[in-house]
Amino acid sequence: MGDIRETIQGQVHRLVGFGDGAVDLTRPPGDDGLFGPGSAAWVVHGDFTAMMAGGVAALLLQMLHPGALAGVWDHSNFRRDMLGRLRRTAQFISGTTYGATATAEALIAKVRTIHDRVVGTLPDGTPYSANDPDLLTWVHVAEVGSFLAAHRRYRDPAFPDAEQDRYLAEYAIVAEKLGATGVPRTRNQIDAYMARIRPQLRADHRTREVARALLQQQPASLAMAPAQKLLMEGGIDLLPDWAGRMHGLERPLVGRPAVRAGMAGIGSVLRWALRDGSARRATEQA
Repeated sequence: MGDIRETIQGQVHRLVGFGDGAVDLTRPPGDDGLFGPGSAAWVVHGDFTAMMAGGVAALLLQMLHPGALAGVWDHSNFRRDMLGRLRRTAQFISGTTYGATATAEALIAKVRTIHDRVVGTLPDGTPYSANDPDLLTWVHVAEVGSFLAAHRRYRDPAFPDAEQDRYLAEYAIVAEKLGATGVPRTRNQIDAYMARIRPQLRADHRTREVARALLQQQPASLAMAPAQKLLMEGGIDLLPDWAGRMHGLERPLVGRPAVRAGMAGIGSVLRWALRDGSARRATEQA
């Protein structure tokens, strides 16, 4: 059983780049990072299964915005490196959540530097920039909304309302450090924000190609293929109905219980196997 555990853990670590030296999660004494133990961010970001499904949903939502889609289309190798994008996102979330204050600030500064180069023109002639505060707010809202939905569905359905709002208020700090403005800090504010921005969202042949690259990417290993497929379906299941329709990813209601049961099963297996990870190391240092 130990060998199975080590194998699963090793495959997961390779998938997200954990332990590859890209992010140092050690914290000096007295430095709790941006949030620290007891924060809602540590709780929501602490379950691998929920975070992976939430990450898939977040990417699918983000690409519905013309500016976000253009950044991926024009400035990334998404057709061959979607796993790399997921890995880099996972490392950023991990480092800003559980790392030392200096680690979090360095990661944020690095992303801002990358964003300086992500500029261009939409097909209709409108200029875009990854540093646009409104675009940064959209990317953030799609992300935290998906992570919170995933935590509630796949980890803790009874997660208290007050803790949900605390999570949103906490991680808004990272969005603001990246340059976002008017960042929603409660569930009600996110609902109002989504209602306002929906008329700006679009889906076209480019959206479908980027979504295909995400959902049909080669698995990190053959052994991970079934789990990866299920995690993708788990992410699709998190999408608001209107977003699923825009993507053409509507799933019959009759099939959703099977996806959720499968996610519960894989979550149990992965929590059993993952004895080392960002959340675990952060807790040990607390």
